[in-house]
Amino acid sequence: MTAEHLRQPLLFFDEQRFIRRLAEGGALTVFKDAIAAASGHLNNRFLEGEQVSTLVFERATFMDCILLHAWHRFRWGDDIALLAVGGYGRGELHPHSDIDILILLGHDEPHPYQSNIERFLTFLWDIQLVVGQSVRSIRQCVEEAEADITVATNLMECRTLVGNPALRLDMLQRTGPDNIWPSDAFFRAKRAEQIGRHRKYGYTEYNLEPNVKEGPGGLRDIQTIKWVACRHFQVNALSELMGQGFINEEELDLLRSGEEFLWKVRYGLHLLAGRSEERLLFDNQRKLASQFGYRDSEQRLGVEQFMHRYYRVVLSMRELNDVLLQYLDENILRKDQARQVRPINEHFQVRDDYIETVDDKVFERDPSALLELFVLLAEDPSILGIRAATIRQLQLHRYLIDDAFRADPRNQELFMRLFSCSGKLTLQLQRMTRYGILGRYLPEFGRITGQPQHDLFHLYPVDVHTLQVIRNMRRLDRPEETQQLPVAGHIYKNLQKPELLFIAGLFHDIGKGRGGDHSMLGAVDVVAFAERHGLPSQEVRLLKWLVEKHLLMSSVSQREDISDPDVIQHFATLVGDQIRLDYLFLLTICDIRGTNPTLWNSWRASLLETLYQRTRRALQRGLENPASRSEWVAGTRSEALAILATEGIDAATTQAIWGDVDEDFFLRERAAVIASWVRAIHDSRNPEEPVILVEEAGLEQAIATRIFIHTTGLQHVFPITAATLDQLSLNIQDARLHTASNGHTFDVFYVLGDDGRPLGDDSDRVAEVFYVLSKALRAPTSDTVVVRRRTPLRLKHFNLKTRTFLHNDTSGNFTALEVITPDRPGLLAHLGRIFMRFGLRLHSARIATLGERVEDVFYLTDQHYQPLSDPDFCQQLQTAICSELDARNAQDAAGATPRHQPT
Repeated sequence: MTAEHLRQPLLFFDEQRFIRRLAEGGALTVFKDAIAAASGHLNNRFLEGEQVSTLVFERATFMDCILLHAWHRFRWGDDIALLAVGGYGRGELHPHSDIDILILLGHDEPHPYQSNIERFLTFLWDIQLVVGQSVRSIRQCVEEAEADITVATNLMECRTLVGNPALRLDMLQRTGPDNIWPSDAFFRAKRAEQIGRHRKYGYTEYNLEPNVKEGPGGLRDIQTIKWVACRHFQVNALSELMGQGFINEEELDLLRSGEEFLWKVRYGLHLLAGRSEERLLFDNQRKLASQFGYRDSEQRLGVEQFMHRYYRVVLSMRELNDVLLQYLDENILRKDQARQVRPINEHFQVRDDYIETVDDKVFERDPSALLELFVLLAEDPSILGIRAATIRQLQLHRYLIDDAFRADPRNQELFMRLFSCSGKLTLQLQRMTRYGILGRYLPEFGRITGQPQHDLFHLYPVDVHTLQVIRNMRRLDRPEETQQLPVAGHIYKNLQKPELLFIAGLFHDIGKGRGGDHSMLGAVDVVAFAERHGLPSQEVRLLKWLVEKHLLMSSVSQREDISDPDVIQHFATLVGDQIRLDYLFLLTICDIRGTNPTLWNSWRASLLETLYQRTRRALQRGLENPASRSEWVAGTRSEALAILATEGIDAATTQAIWGDVDEDFFLRERAAVIASWVRAIHDSRNPEEPVILVEEAGLEQAIATRIFIHTTGLQHVFPITAATLDQLSLNIQDARLHTASNGHTFDVFYVLGDDGRPLGDDSDRVAEVFYVLSKALRAPTSDTVVVRRRTPLRLKHFNLKTRTFLHNDTSGNFTALEVITPDRPGLLAHLGRIFMRFGLRLHSARIATLGERVEDVFYLTDQHYQPLSDPDFCQQLQTAICSELDARNAQDAAGATPRHQPT
């Protein structure tokens, strides 16, 4: 039998020479050589920049030839055929895609081909083809397709490679929509399949490491359109539907260009991985960006430019998928339903729960309707969506949004009205983004649409993060959110103008990607927006301040000692009044929660709430009446003494235990907690043994696990403890270290597990921490301070240079050292060893892990409790930190483990 489809001759494959070599013997070698030569040829053409669709089709055509010759090595009758199915059936084959084939039998078993089929498949494996095979009769194909939509879909795209072509035609007829999976059932199943895929990837096309094939807006979404349309309209290609209302020439061109780009990315991924790889992982993002010619600029990395292009493409594919599936929904599922039309106004009506224009000239007559549509959707939650024809009209007329449109008071009023709607504001903003409306009304937002941030801290591109922030804000009045964030929920419900919060959220990151300080750039943009939309001057000033200072509260809470009244006073002075504090608190919470779900935990929540409450009290007291640090210390000391006195521990005994420990000890901890520590030290049988308490920290609920360690005369407690906790997979959030002149140490560590939670009531885990810490502190060795945990693969992709900053804090008592470096196991222990070598005392540490990097702040003095003042010494310290950490990070990125670490 001849092949059903006519193969185009391949210039790179000399088939006659191939046949002559086969005749000489050594078939395995001949086939392998041909496959290797073809793959090398096609891959070189890819690297030289040839159009990918040509390579994908030629690879499939070459494979047709290989399978044809392999098939003819065995004897077959006229009741069997070899079919290509799935992607290979479409004539598409990427470098490491499975070669999906179906051996189709005219009759059920028994048949005379069992031995030859096994020998044929074994031969394919021997020549190292990755084959996905099935052997079925026509009846079995019908049964399998009827039971499984995936099988039915694969069979739709089959081609006869060799054998009896009538078998395929019979099978297609019996598995067609007239017999199984009619159009409506097929559409429902494929749409449910797509929803399931989108759910797996968080319903966003903007994943940090997207799946090119399965993710929203990816290749599978394009294929879903083709499958459903071709089955319903009984055509072989979408181009056959041109001019019939389903797809127009512009949409078909967009679909083809998007598919070509995604094929290019997928082809490159297969080459880089040496296997079938569909995930665009960080390391591959960088390599593909370089391979495709993207270069770093002053504003953006080359990889960010590449991913910006990727996100723009999948966004456009998602938009097209929306339109075409909505059209199919209307013409397949709702075609025979009774039409229910409800007029809204002179522009719009609702047909079967979906909004549409009253005619196709609405936007042309009144461009303001381009915004009015989304306001109506937000004001009427009973409207499920937009009809396909209206989406197309939006796309056709969005060019009408220009400077004159943006300056029109009516359009400004409509846009502001959107922020006051009770409906799903974020959903409408997402739709406006997808259909290109928001980016045209706010060109500055258009510039950040699809703009990635190539790190593990920012999980989403800038526009998606921005809408996530607004979504978090809108949810603050929900009972489940109020229960989780009671203070934030109470503040939100009492805001006079919550729409100002939404506008601040919309603009807080809008200046990213332009170079310079994005907060300052965004402040300029929000002022222009607010003035253009007629907001009062006091609201303009508030919005400017919020966007300009949107990182302030997060920075202070995580990097400074918020138990210090001086820090609170300084922050309160910067804030100025309660209104600003309320808005900034809510913006900060929603910003962090919208950046990366793993960033928000009980510890960060506690820090922000503590800073808010203490600043609120400072504002109520009046900025001219700052809290007295000495009074605060004296009050805590007196309260702790009183508690201990009731338990039979007199003041002299207590004073002897804590000695002349610094005042910060009484600033940072509650009196009851200090009393419990003193009691444990007092009750200790052996004063030379370390006293360790592992307990939950927090009043109403645990915010972290607090580990208190008291030692007498033991050196290097911090590096020992840091290394031990690291080995226990506990992450230090805060460290407070206090040493009296008699050598007694009072060290406090606040930790969370790898899941971002306290240890809670896990008594076994608490006992393990106590035992391992006790052992390490009682008998430390040189290995105790070395962490041997492996760096997660994801972190190895980021090898940032270490940066350090030194300055004396506002109190003048300490030198603050900020270290920004890639996150690695054992980092704190390594820094602790460096501090040891330089003879430094570490008094506290604020730990902030931001994705792949840390931004830690350490408060240091010399051995005489004085801030560091020698410039040469400070430079040597910073040089040592940067050089050692960078050398270690470089070795780690290369997969090597340092043989020796300085001690």
